[in-house]
Amino acid sequence: MISEFYKHMIIKKSLFLIVLISAGVELTYSQNVAAPVQKNNYIQVITKRAEKIVSVLGITDSAKFKRVQDIVINQYENLSAIHDGRNAKVKEIKSQPRLDKTAVGSQIAAIDSNMDIQLNNLHAQYLSKLSNDLTPPQIEAVKNAMTYRILPLTYNAYLDELPDLTDLQKSKIKMWLTQAREHAIDAESSEKKHAWFGKYKGKINNYLSAQGYDMKKAGEEWQKRIKKEPKQ
Repeated sequence: MISEFYKHMIIKKSLFLIVLISAGVELTYSQNVAAPVQKNNYIQVITKRAEKIVSVLGITDSAKFKRVQDIVINQYENLSAIHDGRNAKVKEIKSQPRLDKTAVGSQIAAIDSNMDIQLNNLHAQYLSKLSNDLTPPQIEAVKNAMTYRILPLTYNAYLDELPDLTDLQKSKIKMWLTQAREHAIDAESSEKKHAWFGKYKGKINNYLSAQGYDMKKAGEEWQKRIKKEPKQ
């Protein structure tokens, strides 16, 4: 016969297992519930964002407005799926203890290369879809809205800072900022969108310095002019 002591131990272990199983079920339930909630919240956010973007395009046809809005929403969803997929794969690779840094770097580079291909294809498809309903100026407006209007703001800042820029210099500045915007449209966060423009602003500043501009001095003088201007 089993002694009272062993009976007690068996009961304790059984209760412990029940608690563990219950905790696991609760955690799984929480995760299963949280995922749809997060997805729903994200859809609400990008729907409002898309509506704000499309509302400045001057579209009076309600069906066309809704169609373009859905294209923008779908683009945000697809971008999120690509970036989330990439991040999950990178996280999985980094969690493997036996891989050295070289192997990790090589695998991440391959993942990023594949992501770039996906983003480039999605980018082309997106612009193609927009072109079915929008004019080139309207597509420009969508691109600027998706990148916080950094292109026109930065370009105008250069013109204000350096009023004697030649037409060729202006065209090169616009070209680099446009390239930055094309990358920034597909970036996964505000920080990374700004980072693309920062990268290309570095190219612009190097170019202007080679053209004979003292960018540090020009920036200081520009700030002085701004402070002297009457506030609107």
